[in-house]
Amino acid sequence: MINEQIRDREVRVIGQGGEQLGIMSSREAMRLAEEAGLDLVKIAPTAKPPVCKIVDYGKFRYEQTRKEKEAKKKQRIIDVKEIRLSPNIDKNDLNTKVNAARKFLSKGDKVKITLRFRGREMAHMANSKHILDDIAENLADIAVVEKAPKVEGRSMTMFLTEKR
Repeated sequence: MINEQIRDREVRVIGQGGEQLGIMSSREAMRLAEEAGLDLVKIAPTAKPPVCKIVDYGKFRYEQTRKEKEAKKKQRIIDVKEIRLSPNIDKNDLNTKVNAARKFLSKGDKVKITLRFRGREMAHMANSKHILDDIAENLADIAVVEKAPKVEGRSMTMFLTEKR
């Protein structure tokens, strides 16, 4: 809200230099802003009393959008990459999967490792847990186990994240 849109009886006013001018009526604050040739902008509407600042509104909006863009640049979206295995995987194939997981982790993504069981393999689920443990052990230098291996239906899953 700017200038005449501010309908509050009393407001806390901050000057253009950032100094506190105190609590006053909104009419008086508007008069001060007009004398300075600037706008009265409500920056904290939920405060008691609301906080208004005497600034150039165009410049204020520009600075706000620039700050938002800067914050957007700095945020990082973490993806969850999935690696699927079967219980009868060979050493070399396992090493290939570990290298893929290593690549994902170095990029900053989380890795979900899924061990899928089919048919008769379901009877020997407990014997296959060592595969997930081996992967965690191989990646121990750059990764930490976020969620330990857990059986969910026909699969066993484990989550790994990059060490901080």
